[in-house]
Amino acid sequence: MARRALGSAGLNVVQAVERVRRGPLLIACSGGPDSLALAGAAAVVAARRGDPIRAVVVDHGLQPESADVAAGVVTQLQQRLKLAAEVIGVQVRDDGDGPEAAARDARYAALQAAATEDEHILLGHTMDDQAETVLLGLARGSGVRSLAGMPAARGRFVRPFLGLRRSVTAAACQEFGLDPWIDPHNQDRRFTRVRVRTEVIPTLEEQLGPGVTEALARSAQLARADADYLDELASRATRDLAGPALNVDVLLNLPEPIATRVLRWWLLDAGAHEASATHIQAAWGLVVDWRGQVGVDLPGLRIRRHAGRLLAEPL
Repeated sequence: MARRALGSAGLNVVQAVERVRRGPLLIACSGGPDSLALAGAAAVVAARRGDPIRAVVVDHGLQPESADVAAGVVTQLQQRLKLAAEVIGVQVRDDGDGPEAAARDARYAALQAAATEDEHILLGHTMDDQAETVLLGLARGSGVRSLAGMPAARGRFVRPFLGLRRSVTAAACQEFGLDPWIDPHNQDRRFTRVRVRTEVIPTLEEQLGPGVTEALARSAQLARADADYLDELASRATRDLAGPALNVDVLLNLPEPIATRVLRWWLLDAGAHEASATHIQAAWGLVVDWRGQVGVDLPGLRIRRHAGRLLAEPL
């Protein structure tokens, strides 16, 4: 990339990427302002460090012009940032969780498959994305883990921009001389996240005052620390509960936040298609409110209590 004088936005995104541990980088780039600013910042950092860097554009094939858009993003990455870049096409299959979740799952699987063993996969999620995620988790009633939002790092996936607003990445693209693609799906009110972004958060800002996005992101950070600690305690308890059945007395001797986590992991291991807060509370009722009921049906499983144990049977 030709040297350009960077303003405050460009410097902010570069500093965010500089906090990523050294090593080869794989940039997930849709061509939108966030991921394009990420590619620009990562190109600067990788050049300074001498680290290998490349980019991947995932084409979900959900729009008629998606192949042309993906090819244009690759061209911009190659010509303006001098990055090695390629398009990876995926097939999006909605298994009932909605098109957004299906596209996300396909994208993450493609990135995992494309990355080499030592590459960090960088994602362009911002503070605004984090605030939206927290509100969506709150609306679902999904518990502390959902309120914790997206982690800054999990496995090989890293999100350097969770401390930056979307306005910063848009300004950084201008400073890098990059032309972002604006996905029309990001303005489509059929999608819940779009309504949260364009209606719910602006209404909260109007009624409660500025700073709502920052407060939601800060709450996510605090909730994540608590959730991580509870998960660690539950993980220790799970080691003592290994097996196809769960001992009810052992669960009752655990603090409820720990016991319900153990129960959730057990349900998923047993083959539950999902384990929302509602599902977990239904199964938890067999532990704390046992009156001889037949059992409860969850997605993919029937849970029943017999001889002081919870048993899972496929539906």
